Amino acid sequence: MLPDQAWMARALQLARQGLYSTHPNPRVGCVIVKDGQLVGEGWHLRAGEPHAEVHALRQAGEQARGATAYVTLEPCSHHGRTPPCAEALVAAGVGRVVAAMQDPNPQVAGRGLALLRSVGIEVASGVLEGEARELNRGFIKRMESGLPFVSAKLAMSLDGRTAMASGESQWITGPAARAEVQRLRARASVVLTGADTVLMDGARLTVRGAELGLDEAQTALALSRPPLRVLVDGRGRVPLGAPFFQAGPALVAAAASVDAAPYRAAGHELLTLGEGRVDLAALLGELAARGANEVLVEAGPRLVGAFAAQGLIDEYQLFVAAKFLGSSARPLLELPLERMSEARELCIRDIRAVGGDWKIVATPK
Repeated sequence: MLPDQAWMARALQLARQGLYSTHPNPRVGCVIVKDGQLVGEGWHLRAGEPHAEVHALRQAGEQARGATAYVTLEPCSHHGRTPPCAEALVAAGVGRVVAAMQDPNPQVAGRGLALLRSVGIEVASGVLEGEARELNRGFIKRMESGLPFVSAKLAMSLDGRTAMASGESQWITGPAARAEVQRLRARASVVLTGADTVLMDGARLTVRGAELGLDEAQTALALSRPPLRVLVDGRGRVPLGAPFFQAGPALVAAAASVDAAPYRAAGHELLTLGEGRVDLAALLGELAARGANEVLVEAGPRLVGAFAAQGLIDEYQLFVAAKFLGSSARPLLELPLERMSEARELCIRDIRAVGGDWKIVATPK
């Protein structure tokens, strides 16, 4: 591995420290190197706190002068909650800046790198860009399209069933797979479900720290920024006494005929989107407008099927248990197709064992 790639790999490793806590900001890491030696490093922890470059510069001190800064995302050039990082790098006297990728935020979008070049700092970009984009895929999609990155989590048997005909579904998969799902929830900006899942399973959709399988520090970070829980309930079928509502404030997406007053009185928010049924694309747009980078859909076959039918799912997280539930059990998703030509093709990105189960990550082709 070339030196630039090796140091950027370290910066990406640092950026992942913010996997569960930086929302709505991107996950960013920075290392500062002088004469081949690491003199400072840092990462962005949460919104409103110093960015990665500031932490690294503080650690480097005077050694930053003439050094190379490796940053996983173009240094910001605008005043937000914190001052521009590009200006901080200029003030510290760094001689070279290597960015993994340009910032997709229209407020930055090349301006940070241009500012550095304008004062004579050598600039390079595109080092390990693929890895950097993957780390911040939700932030990038929100900036480029106005929509969050949507993952659908599904647990099924080997015969593609998700629950018995009665609706019984706990537990299809084992503890290791359930811990993986907890980590998916913890990194998401939003965990979204439907009325059927809440009514049948008593689902709360919370992040359970004891099941995360993370160290103490990462668990504390994950629990400090819980995802927004969203319930799609077009007709207001779920009673306010349900465990889902007792678990804390939630956002309910419903149709125009549902009265918002009882939800407000109970500490929840009702968002009216559509007539008769919820406009899912409009819901995702609203969530993005609120800063949601990643949405995890954990729902039944009807709601997941609706998202899939509208082309709103970016990635499937499929957990497969080594068991059969039988032909009368419920299907993975409701997606009525009549001809082979209508089949939805997927690209399998990853397959691996998770305890006694298997996890498949796939994206629409």
